[in-house]
Amino acid sequence: MSIAEPPPLKTQPSKTHDPLGTAKGLNSGALGLIGNTVIGLSSVAPAYSLAATLGYVVLAVGDKAPSMFLVAFIPMLLTAFAYRELNRDTPDCGTSFTWGTKAFGPWIGWMAGWGLAVSAIIVLANTAEIAAIYLFEVLGLHAAAESLAAKVLLGCFFIAAMTYVSFRGILISERLQNVLIAVQFTVLIGVSVLALSKVFGGTAGPQAVTPRLDWIIPTGVSMSSAAQAIILCIFIYWGWDACLAVGEETKDSERTPGRAAVLTTVILVATYVLVGYAVQSFAGFGDTGIGLNNPENVDDVLTTLGGPVAGPVAASLLLLTVSISALSSTQTTILPTARGTLSMAVYEALPRRFSTVHPRYMTPGFGTLVMGAAALLFYLVLSFASANALQDSVASLGLAVAFYYGITAYACVWYFRRTLLDSARNLFMRGIFPLLGALCMTWAFVQSAVDMLRPDYGFTAFGPFGGVFVLGVGMLVVGIPLMLLCFATGSRNFFRGRTLTADTEVKVPES
Repeated sequence: MSIAEPPPLKTQPSKTHDPLGTAKGLNSGALGLIGNTVIGLSSVAPAYSLAATLGYVVLAVGDKAPSMFLVAFIPMLLTAFAYRELNRDTPDCGTSFTWGTKAFGPWIGWMAGWGLAVSAIIVLANTAEIAAIYLFEVLGLHAAAESLAAKVLLGCFFIAAMTYVSFRGILISERLQNVLIAVQFTVLIGVSVLALSKVFGGTAGPQAVTPRLDWIIPTGVSMSSAAQAIILCIFIYWGWDACLAVGEETKDSERTPGRAAVLTTVILVATYVLVGYAVQSFAGFGDTGIGLNNPENVDDVLTTLGGPVAGPVAASLLLLTVSISALSSTQTTILPTARGTLSMAVYEALPRRFSTVHPRYMTPGFGTLVMGAAALLFYLVLSFASANALQDSVASLGLAVAFYYGITAYACVWYFRRTLLDSARNLFMRGIFPLLGALCMTWAFVQSAVDMLRPDYGFTAFGPFGGVFVLGVGMLVVGIPLMLLCFATGSRNFFRGRTLTADTEVKVPES
C-alpha cells in the first residue's frame, strides 16, 4: 500500500441545496502556490513573532528554546495535514468554521469560527502597536515610542491603512506582502548567518557560547515549563492557515492551499531553529549586557543583537524589519478572518450583511471593515485600560489558537472516519496524524490554562485569577452569548442544521 497523494477528489452530489447558489464572488484563481505561501508567511510575521516571544521561551526552558521550536512544529505540521485533507474535500474560505460544522454540527462549528476571530482581534491590536513603536525607534523618536498617545495614534492609523489594503483586493495584498516578506527573511537569515560566523570565528565576544546539538533535544524540561514554551511557540507559528482562507482565490483550490500550508510550516521551523541557534550562541546566557538572562532583554532579544552583530546600521535595519513584520501581519490577519465571516454569513450563521462582496474589488467588504473596527476598539480599550493588559493578551493568544486548531484536527478525523481504512494514506493523513495533532493542541490548551490561572502568571491579575487566563478564556467564553444572540436574531436555520451539514456541497469558484 502507498501513502502517495491521490488524484483530486470529485465533488459529490449535494443532498441539500447550496445556500448561495453561485460562487461567493471572490477573485477566483488570483493566487498561485508562491503567492499563497507568501500570504501564509506574512500572516505569521516571523520577525515580529521571534522578537516578541524568543526571550520568554528562553526564560521558560533555558537553552532548549530551539528544541521547543521543533516540538511545537510537530503538532503544527500534523494539524496542517488535517487542513490539507479537509481543504481537498471542501475548499471553503470558512475553513475551521465550515469543517467543524460539517463534522460536529453548527454549535461547535460556530465556536471554531469565533476562535479564529478572537485570535485575529487580539493579534491585530498588538501588531499595530509593535509596528508603531519600532518605527518610532527607527526614526530616533524615542519619546514618541514611550508616549501612549503617539503609539495609539500611529497604531490606529496602521490598522485603518491595512484594513483599506485588504478591502481593495487580494492582488494588491499579495504584491505588498511579496516585498515585506522578502525583507523579513533576508534580514533574519543574513543576521543569523553573520552571528554564527562570528561565533565560530571567535570574534563574537566573551559572552558567546559554542552551539550544541542537545539544544534541539527536549530533555530536562518540566511539563509546566514545556507547556509554557509550547503555547508561546504556537503563537509564533500561528497564521499559516491564512493559506486555506484564501483558497477560493487560489489556482487549483483543492491542492494548492494545502501544499502552501505545509510549505509555510516547514519554512518557518527551519528559520526559527536557525535564528534560535544564532541568538543563543552569540548572546550567551549571562544576566548582563546582551545575555539572554538579562531581564532588560526578555521583551526583545532579537533587535538587542543588531548592533553587536553588525553595527548600528544592522540594528536599525532589524528594528525596521520587526516594524515591517508586524505591519505585514496586521494586513494578512484581516484577510482570513473577513473571509471566515463571509462563509459564516453565506450559511446564515451571521447576519446576511457579512456575505456581501464588493463588486469591483471582489473582497468581503463589510466583513473586512467590521474586522478592522473590532481590532481598533479592542486596541483602544486595552491601551487606555492598561499597557500590561495588552501584553497579557498576547500571552493568552495561544489558547484561542490551540482551541480552533484542535477542533479542526478532530474534525478531520471524524469527518473522514468512514474512509480511514480504505488505504494506508487515508489512515495516516486523515486519521493518525490529525488525531495526534489534535491531542497535542488539547494538552497545550489544558496545561497552559491551568498554569495561567495563577495570579502571578503575566502582568495582571483579577482577584485570585491570572489576567492571562481571564483574557484568554474570557474572550472565548464571550462567543457563547454572541452565538445565542445570532440564534435568536435570524440564524435559526443554520443552528437547526438546514444550511450546512456533512452532506452539503460547498460552492467553490469554477476554474
